[in-house]
Amino acid sequence: MKTKALLLFVILFALATPTFAQGPGAQTASPLDLRPVAAVIGMAIASGLCGLAQGRATAGASEAMGRNPAASAAIRFALILGLVLIESLALYTLVIVFLRT
Repeated sequence: MKTKALLLFVILFALATPTFAQGPGAQTASPLDLRPVAAVIGMAIASGLCGLAQGRATAGASEAMGRNPAASAAIRFALILGLVLIESLALYTLVIVFLRT
């Protein structure tokens, strides 16, 4: 696990090195604008993580309702509130993508 995290850090640092090398107000020599690509990648990461979080929340709520059926109304309310907050992350990311591109 540590090896994967280190490899991810090295790759991200290597990709960010040209950004660090530019001076203030410097223009890139390439006419290629990568902001839409970065926005799409950011949206994909946010959506994927939201999907994972929603799956874990639903699984946890189902297990909790199975263990304590008397508290299913409170668990269901907490689940819906949690799912709304998780989904708002994807919506905020979508808004930021539209504003930045």
